[in-house]
Amino acid sequence: MKKIIVAIDGFSSCGKSTMAKELARESGYVYVDTGAMYRAVSLYCLRNGWMDNEHMDIHTIESNIENIELSFKNNTEGKAEIYLHGENVEKQIRTLEVANGASRVSTIGAVRRELVRQQQNMGKNKGIVMDGRDIGTVVFPDAELKIFLTASAEIRAQRRMDELKAKGDSVSFEEVLANVKERDERDQNRAESPLRCADDAVVIDNTTLTPAQQQEMLRTLFKQKTLE
Repeated sequence: MKKIIVAIDGFSSCGKSTMAKELARESGYVYVDTGAMYRAVSLYCLRNGWMDNEHMDIHTIESNIENIELSFKNNTEGKAEIYLHGENVEKQIRTLEVANGASRVSTIGAVRRELVRQQQNMGKNKGIVMDGRDIGTVVFPDAELKIFLTASAEIRAQRRMDELKAKGDSVSFEEVLANVKERDERDQNRAESPLRCADDAVVIDNTTLTPAQQQEMLRTLFKQKTLE
């Protein structure tokens, strides 16, 4: 079987990372969570006071983006976790504040260009599964398999709320739903690499699908592409 690039795009809280991680585990491919990269940049900006809930110091962020060191390392369970300047920040980047900040810093052209450069370098030898917002349209427009994942905003908000509550965060459904809709609006309408479905992507709406059903669909598509 030939090695390919699998690009998984879609709206926030659709389960892109879960889908991508499972396929990478089954296939022995490298998994790259591009959302974690933007979240790590967001965390760094928040820590340094370059951004808060209302403002961003775009000039400072642009001037420093090439100096922000990001890397992935596998934990003891073989799962990739993101490191920021050598610090494991996998847990710190999963808050609502950091997620919202990631959506905001991703609108900055210099940030997107630098992270896209890093992502393309990671996939130069293929055998990679990458998920995000612009993987099939900008990062790897020639990817052999492109998936666009979607689900209703209400379902995505419920999934996100359950995830946050499981981690001990106290949030309301209304708060999470508003955040999901705000991120959708920002992702689809930003000037730099807006979220859109590639013309040759396979659309999967998982509003009513079980994780097992979704994974079987992806597994079948993957096998077809590697055997072509």
